[in-house]
Amino acid sequence: MKKVTSVFWISLFISVIFVMWGAFAPQNLDHVSSGIQSFLTDKFGWLYILSVAIFLIYSIYLIFSQYGKMKLGKQGDQPEYSRLSWFAMLFSAGMGIGIIFWGAAEPLIHFASPPQADPETKEAAVKALRYSVFHWGLQTWGIYTVIALSIAYFKFRRGAPGLISATFQPLIGNKVNGVIGKLIDIIAVFATIFGVATSLGLGAAQIGGGLAFISDIENTMATKLIIIVIVTVLFTASAWSGIGRGIKYLSNVNIILAVALLLLTIVIGPTRYIFETFFSTTLSYLKHLPEDSFASAPNSPEYRQWIKDWTVFYWAWFIAWSPFVGTFIARISKGRTIREFVVGVLFIPTLFCILWFAVFGGGSLYQELQGINTSLTDLAKEEALFGMFSSLPFGTVAIILAVFLISTFFITSADSATFVLGMQSTNGSLNPPNTVKLIWGIIQAATASVLLVSGGLGALQTASVVSAFPFIFILLLMIVSLSKALREDYHQELYYAEKKTDDKQIQR
Repeated sequence: MKKVTSVFWISLFISVIFVMWGAFAPQNLDHVSSGIQSFLTDKFGWLYILSVAIFLIYSIYLIFSQYGKMKLGKQGDQPEYSRLSWFAMLFSAGMGIGIIFWGAAEPLIHFASPPQADPETKEAAVKALRYSVFHWGLQTWGIYTVIALSIAYFKFRRGAPGLISATFQPLIGNKVNGVIGKLIDIIAVFATIFGVATSLGLGAAQIGGGLAFISDIENTMATKLIIIVIVTVLFTASAWSGIGRGIKYLSNVNIILAVALLLLTIVIGPTRYIFETFFSTTLSYLKHLPEDSFASAPNSPEYRQWIKDWTVFYWAWFIAWSPFVGTFIARISKGRTIREFVVGVLFIPTLFCILWFAVFGGGSLYQELQGINTSLTDLAKEEALFGMFSSLPFGTVAIILAVFLISTFFITSADSATFVLGMQSTNGSLNPPNTVKLIWGIIQAATASVLLVSGGLGALQTASVVSAFPFIFILLLMIVSLSKALREDYHQELYYAEKKTDDKQIQR
């Protein structure tokens, strides 16, 4: 415990207070947090929407900018991981349980209650897939790109600690080592805890739903809590083994299982419909991207409420996830150019997400439209995926495979977050002590548990919205700081390149 900083002790103290609040007064916790969430979404929903659009625009700008060839590291540094392992780890950390939970459920919900179409029609189905892809596509990865690129740049090129606060050095100088820097890191720790707790709660609910489909186990609160305890033991063991072993291997297993589940569903499902849906959804998504990115519906109360319930929640959830995802992606991205990094983080996962929704969301909608299984929209969110599988040949095999996939994603997301929380509370150590990782693993599990008990999935969503709010401003300022650093280093490179050329000419 010699490596821990004041960020660890302060964050731990407040986290324990929160867990105790949820354990002894769950209804009060739900009431207070719900009130804060309502205030933030009513007054500042526009800020979540605008800031995420800015993150995407800035990320795309970097691809075509003069800074694209600059490396995340020194001139001779090479990537530590192959592109396949790199992609597997960043995808596992960035999406994980969420996309499995919502892959079939979200399109079905929008199909049954669309904001701008008649329910359960072909038009509603098209828009349901477009909205789902919008929530999991470029915007999401634009958030992760900004924070991951900033951390990686300052860590590997400027030799700064792997801390969120270290990215502010060009703006506040040595104050990153003082109170301001500590406050930034504490906010990052809490955003991470609540963002990951949301995913842990969703994962526990869906594993319980899967078990209920294939066994006599009921998906009760007790079942969910037992699942959290079991998975906590597993992901703590994985985090204990380190990023090069447990996390890397599990991430590769995740991709293998995800691809296997995709291929199985494509083969046993409506194959032609899935591929047609993939292409049509991609075109629809890109066509309406500018419109959807800035939609706020001031004159349509129903649509405006839908935006708050879905788009604002998602942006808040992903912003809350971003300190952990960004730090983790930065940790595994040394040696890549800025252009390669942004293209890889922004576009490859987005394409995978579109395919995922075409397969599982499209497959579910096909069953509803064709009258094969018209009860899918009546199922609980965590059961939608398994309900779709139940109507397919070899559906039980698919359900078992999905439960395994959810479990491995559960473990990978949690152990990645445990590793990152350890980094953030040990002054950016690339190998935080196992004791620290164990403590954060327990805190994450306890937070997810008290949120589930106090208000179920709604409480998990509330926690994300609330914890993300202060981090919006950190991310916006991070863009300013990174831009300043890029400009300084780029001109310095030009100066030394010109000087080297002049020296050679003089020697001749």
